[in-house]
Amino acid sequence: MLAVCVLLLTGSVSCGSSDAQERKSGESVSPVGKLLDHTDKEGRHYREVKKKGAPEVGIEVQPGAGDTWDVRLTVHNFRFSPGGTKSRAVAGRGLAYVFVDGRLVTRLRGLTCRLPARFVPRGTHHVTARLYADDGTVWAVTGRPVESTADITASEAAGAPSTTPRAAGPGVRDTYARTGGRGSPERSGTAS
Repeated sequence: MLAVCVLLLTGSVSCGSSDAQERKSGESVSPVGKLLDHTDKEGRHYREVKKKGAPEVGIEVQPGAGDTWDVRLTVHNFRFSPGGTKSRAVAGRGLAYVFVDGRLVTRLRGLTCRLPARFVPRGTHHVTARLYADDGTVWAVTGRPVESTADITASEAAGAPSTTPRAAGPGVRDTYARTGGRGSPERSGTAS
């Protein structure tokens, strides 16, 4: 009992805090955030963190070479974990999942990927980047996942891109109309 009291008095143990403490290596030594009952469509629980210093993600989708779409993310207060990282939550670390129309198409451990046109056929599509901790939980702020969505419309055969859209920043959804080789970005004003 005396040993426990000494540990508590010296500050070597963190109890009941939702904020993570980090070692010099950047690894968390206490639980990160608060696990919520809410889950994503795949059943992964949300991991609630405070808004101040929370991870953020932005997404930009542009036509690529051939019939592809280039996806570029911007992140703040977040670092991508390398492959083989232990399955545990560390403050501001993890990977990004990219969804097209709610369907998972890839997991990223970096800022870019290329989507083949088969994932973006003719029509309007929602390309979403969502941040996850290494333990598979969804980073969340005020009960909402940390994600960003770009709405794109492919109007040519086989979903071939024809114009260059702008980026959608954290919490902003942009819509891009594509017709006959010309595009006109339209701000939809919908938060994601």
